[in-house]
Amino acid sequence: MENFIVSARKYRPATFETVVGQHHITGTLKNAIKNNQLAQAFLFCGPRGVGKTTCARILAKTINCTNLTEDQEACGTCDSCVSFQTGHSFNFHELDAASNNSVDDIRSLIEQVRIPPQAGKYKIYIIDEVHMLSANAFNAFLKTLEEPPSYAIFILATTEKHKILPTILSRCQIFDFNRIQVDDISGHLNKIAQRENISVEADGLHIIAQKADGGLRDALSMFDQIVSYTNKNLTYKSVIDNLNILDYDYYFKLTQNLTSGDVSNALILFDEILNNGFDGNNFINGLAGHLRNLLVAKDPQTTKLLEVSENIKQKYITQSQQTPVSFILTALNLANQCDLNYKNSKNQRLQVELALIKMCHIPSVLQLAQLPNNSATDIDQIKKKTNVSSVVPANTPPAEVQNKAPETTPIPEVTKQLQQDSTPLPSIPVAKTTSPPPSTKIALKPLADSKKIATLIPSLNDIGRTEESEEGDEPKYISGDAREAFTYEQLFTLWTQYANKAKDDGKINIYTLLSSSDPILDSPEEITVHVEHKLQEALLQEEMIDFLNFLRPNLRNFNLSIKAKQVERTVVNRLYTNKEKYEYLIEKNPKLEEMRKRFNLDVNS
Repeated sequence: MENFIVSARKYRPATFETVVGQHHITGTLKNAIKNNQLAQAFLFCGPRGVGKTTCARILAKTINCTNLTEDQEACGTCDSCVSFQTGHSFNFHELDAASNNSVDDIRSLIEQVRIPPQAGKYKIYIIDEVHMLSANAFNAFLKTLEEPPSYAIFILATTEKHKILPTILSRCQIFDFNRIQVDDISGHLNKIAQRENISVEADGLHIIAQKADGGLRDALSMFDQIVSYTNKNLTYKSVIDNLNILDYDYYFKLTQNLTSGDVSNALILFDEILNNGFDGNNFINGLAGHLRNLLVAKDPQTTKLLEVSENIKQKYITQSQQTPVSFILTALNLANQCDLNYKNSKNQRLQVELALIKMCHIPSVLQLAQLPNNSATDIDQIKKKTNVSSVVPANTPPAEVQNKAPETTPIPEVTKQLQQDSTPLPSIPVAKTTSPPPSTKIALKPLADSKKIATLIPSLNDIGRTEESEEGDEPKYISGDAREAFTYEQLFTLWTQYANKAKDDGKINIYTLLSSSDPILDSPEEITVHVEHKLQEALLQEEMIDFLNFLRPNLRNFNLSIKAKQVERTVVNRLYTNKEKYEYLIEKNPKLEEMRKRFNLDVNS
């Protein structure tokens, strides 16, 4: 049986021209050779599998070639090139610093440097994984690296540049290798497939290139694995099966379910994904990536940021045209929030399902928010679209509301003002078809300009928030344009109540801020809070939405606002030692010092 050579070794670049995705480095090295401006030491740094050691070997081979081509490439046929390729060159030395990282190893290397080359112009020393050298080894290497013989060239390679001593970095020309682009990796894999007579699909190669995360060696390893798995018939399905990757089609189907508000099929599709062995966290991250791609595909100028094959790119462009920007941005917010809460959740599956349900309700919230007013005709139209049995206008008196159908269902409430507009929110209580729980309301924001509808983006608090009265109480209806006057005593009572609630919830910083600074009512609708530094101001801004949502309905004033004002804290000098207290008393009564001396008293006693 013929020995198998992995593609990473078999198709390792032998010239600068064949190096993939590092043209800025290969071009610089070729010009340095052409102009005879080679540095005494090079440092190649970058992620794994991007060509650092390969470029070092090509440079070592090229500078000793006796028959360079016009493009400053090694000929591959002269004695120096042949001996290098067969591994018999005495002018080339490669040291693995991971296993030879002691001072003795470096001293042995320095002894070799003193011997000039017997044939050829240069002696090249490649030290791979140089960051593994000990501190003493680095120090032993410093002098030789700074003033080597004219014939010695050092090429250091590392994946962790930050671990190398600054004194070493200052003595080297540093070349930063980039992660290789997806298109470059897939194109290189396609060339290898043609040489090996392997049948491939472009979509499958793109998946391998994305999974490699910029490392060509990783891509070639996956390529060999899948070729063996498929018996030289590499397809898109075989790649996603072998690498355990979620198919794009899952996300395209799921997005259709979310935009149409189909909760049932969205949850069933998620259950199918879990049954196929995929993790919920990977799924929600993949969904966020899919939504990001839809957002990028909206604009022809940003379509180039899609790192997918041409076939998948057209699917993204088609679906992005059918999906509103406001839906994509709100769903991205929900996916990000789910990802942040996933690890801390005890019921992780429910965390993802709840995010999907909220995403399904985004179209309904957008339709309600786009309503110009709460007239009966518009309400009836929204009622038909959102499958709500009956909708009661916000200006309906409480007595008439009680005569309506008594059975109500809580649906998501838009309580925050959209687009950070100060326009007040009218509220619409919504009825339902089952048992009579406490009443709810939907706050809607009238839009004066219809152009704002295209960019309307509800916040996370707009979805899934309901307001329920206590059991047995009459339904409460608070209009979004309420601007009732209130007293300072009412404000202070609610202020103290919220501070105590923050303390019970473990928000000690909020409790300290609110309890140490009484509210200042600058105007009937503007509250000022004194803060001592920027951190407290940022803390107040983070809590602002929940705080206002607590104060506004209780004070029945939805134009209420809070602002922070930074003030300097008055420093009080405290007296701790006896000497400090005595000096303070002397300032008040200087005759004390005379009395102390007369009676020979000790201050510290």
